[in-house]
Amino acid sequence: MKYIDEFRDREKAAALIKEIEALVAEIPMAKERPIHIMEVCGGHTHSIFRYGIEGMLPKEIELVHGPGCPVCVLPMGRVDDCVAIAERPGVIFTTFGDAMRVPGSKKSLMQAKADGADIRMVYSPMDALEIARKNPEREVVFFGLGFETTMPSTALTVLQAEREGIANFSVFCNHITIVPTLKAILESPDLNIDAFIGPGHVSMVIGTAPYEFIASFYKKPMVVSGFEPLDVLQSIWMVLKQIKDGRAEIENQYARVVPDAGNSAAQDAVEKVYELRDFFEWRGLGSIDHSGVKLRAAYARYDAELKFALPNLQVADPAACQCGAVLKGVIKPWQCALFGTACTPETPLGALMVSSEGSCAAYYQYGGIKAQAGAA
Repeated sequence: MKYIDEFRDREKAAALIKEIEALVAEIPMAKERPIHIMEVCGGHTHSIFRYGIEGMLPKEIELVHGPGCPVCVLPMGRVDDCVAIAERPGVIFTTFGDAMRVPGSKKSLMQAKADGADIRMVYSPMDALEIARKNPEREVVFFGLGFETTMPSTALTVLQAEREGIANFSVFCNHITIVPTLKAILESPDLNIDAFIGPGHVSMVIGTAPYEFIASFYKKPMVVSGFEPLDVLQSIWMVLKQIKDGRAEIENQYARVVPDAGNSAAQDAVEKVYELRDFFEWRGLGSIDHSGVKLRAAYARYDAELKFALPNLQVADPAACQCGAVLKGVIKPWQCALFGTACTPETPLGALMVSSEGSCAAYYQYGGIKAQAGAA
């Protein structure tokens, strides 16, 4: 298939649903309990609800919405650090737009901007570097956020700043890694996952080999998937086929975009600029060993955590907020008591309602969710 409409073809979707139903009928476990498939990436979650995929599937399949939204797992303490940097005199703080409204313990970046902080939305770290070029008398900080998908662009920007000798640019590094997160999910005692739909964008960078432990050690199938409706449906069919056959393998449905070896140039930039942190705090998941990165000592002059004195405090979520349980797939978003009432996209209490990839935002935005919230 060459064109986007071909990945949204109703007849092909209906044919895939019939094949999925036939496979489910041949899987013994489906007669005893639902088959739990986690889509790791928030982009998949939004595709699932935008196109009504969950409603098409047989009742024997339960989709679990994973923690693959980097904005959603950002803890309040790190947001507070962002605000502390942004409110310093002489600082221009730059960030992707979806981080602007993530709540901190006192305020979001959007509220800090309204209070007078110079906070600017950018589309890439190179935009932030250009702001630093044009404002040599100001300190320009880029909020480095995201999984391996966005790590290379931040790394390449740091390397460019070094080549040009730009001294007024730094990165507040909150980049996180997908593999330790998946390990934490697989080790979680309150979660039972039968298979995974693997992230497409992350895999463009790292390839498919880093996931092999999921199949070899934990004996769970994973299929790296694209984001169109037929991509997701085919990936669900592929993991079900593995379960029926008694296999646990890492398969690549998104081969038109994801090379099995990933992107070597991006990997080289990441390896050159970053090193693993001993641990990193995740909203709703707690501290996960080696799940975040920081700038190597050779690039310390571009590290905002070293350049500025930060509070660096751990801050608990509001007691009634159940983002953690939603992130781990223990409950559905609408089962949170705050969903659709105290917590909406206009007045978010939790990060999952803010981000364009958050599962709460997906549930709220697409079909019938407000009615579910009212019935809960």
